[in-house]
Amino acid sequence: MAEYDLTPRMAPNLDRHLVFPLLEFLQERQLYPDDQILKSKIQLLNNTNMVDYAMDIHKTLYHTEDVPRDMVERRAEVVARLKSLEEAAAPLVSFLQNAAAVQELRPDKHFNLQMLHDRYQVGPDQIEALYQYAKFQFECGNYSGAADYLYQYRALCTNSDRSLNALWGKLAAEILMQNWDIALEELNRLKEIIDSKNFSSPMNQMQSRIWLMHWSLFIFFNHDNGRTQIIDLFNQDKYLNAIQTNAPHLLRYLATAFIVNKRRRPQFKDFVKVVQQEQNSYKDPITEFLACVYVNYDFDGAQKKMKECEVVILNDPFLGKHVEEGNFSTVPLRDEFLDNARVFIFETYCRIHQRIDMGLLAEKLNLNHEEAERWIVTLIRSSKLDAKIDSQSGTVLIEPNHPNIYEQLIDHTKGLSGRTYKLVSQLLEHAQAQAAR
Repeated sequence: MAEYDLTPRMAPNLDRHLVFPLLEFLQERQLYPDDQILKSKIQLLNNTNMVDYAMDIHKTLYHTEDVPRDMVERRAEVVARLKSLEEAAAPLVSFLQNAAAVQELRPDKHFNLQMLHDRYQVGPDQIEALYQYAKFQFECGNYSGAADYLYQYRALCTNSDRSLNALWGKLAAEILMQNWDIALEELNRLKEIIDSKNFSSPMNQMQSRIWLMHWSLFIFFNHDNGRTQIIDLFNQDKYLNAIQTNAPHLLRYLATAFIVNKRRRPQFKDFVKVVQQEQNSYKDPITEFLACVYVNYDFDGAQKKMKECEVVILNDPFLGKHVEEGNFSTVPLRDEFLDNARVFIFETYCRIHQRIDMGLLAEKLNLNHEEAERWIVTLIRSSKLDAKIDSQSGTVLIEPNHPNIYEQLIDHTKGLSGRTYKLVSQLLEHAQAQAAR
């Protein structure tokens, strides 16, 4: 299953600290030799201040209590640097720990800077020291302290670039602490900045969107409403274009969200077209399942892909962990995926055939005959399908459902209106970009 592991594609778009949860998951699933995972962890840790953690891994990897001299020296450097930064930021940290003094701060940053300078002898040097201290704390693995100091730094910082870096750091810290509600707020705040018209260059904007989508996976597959919100974000034209341009592997997660979503989205048909277009640049069992059902009408292929999808989900760091944790749903994502995938097959198959053999259908749904019959009865009752089961002949009878001509006209009109709106929006953006030059 290592061939379907996306970690090598994901890692370059993540902060190195965010890669550790992925490696932990891969180590638990034993997709790679243990030594290989441990060496990857040490390689990641070499550019952080988590020296004690690196020492522990080194001991485990080489089965020894001794550690290299450079690790010991590096630890001494980290401790000395941490003390130096702590002293430099001490005046501002002392102020921020005084609740009465903090109440003097106002939304006006320039007023705050002047007030801090006049009353507390805190200037730009101490504010910069707070940023460096917060960043160092993050590199040491103290995510809670880093998140607090970065939040306070952003309230005082007047440099937009540095404030943006602090927001990325705050988002990473909240993700690593699994504070999903706060992380979602920071994600939306970051998205608003990235999507603003005055954000850097178009190239940087696209790259930032790609980073944002990769980081958002931690949130969307842990937050209560995440599977809906991932569609709202990833399926926007600007973000979908970024996926198609530089990160087609993210189609796995958008496809999964569409499949497990109980409410079928009107954008689903357009998304299937994207999956079809990108088959040469990226495909896995999940995207291939959609192609089998909705592009090729290959139900035997869809049946095989369902089995492969189950294994992919179990071994994906974002999709597979809920099989064990189930922290926001009583039904594991894997089970929801397979159940909805059967619905996709059944509905599409019913549109093509009027009489379906129960045994054949059970085979295509990967169920035995009795399970298939119960499942179909439940589905018919809960869906708009005009169907019934003939137990004597062992078939499902489907009444043809011809779309109303007026409904078709309305649907086409809605689609035309949406495309017109997109075209006008793109023309306006292009005109504004030309005027800004």
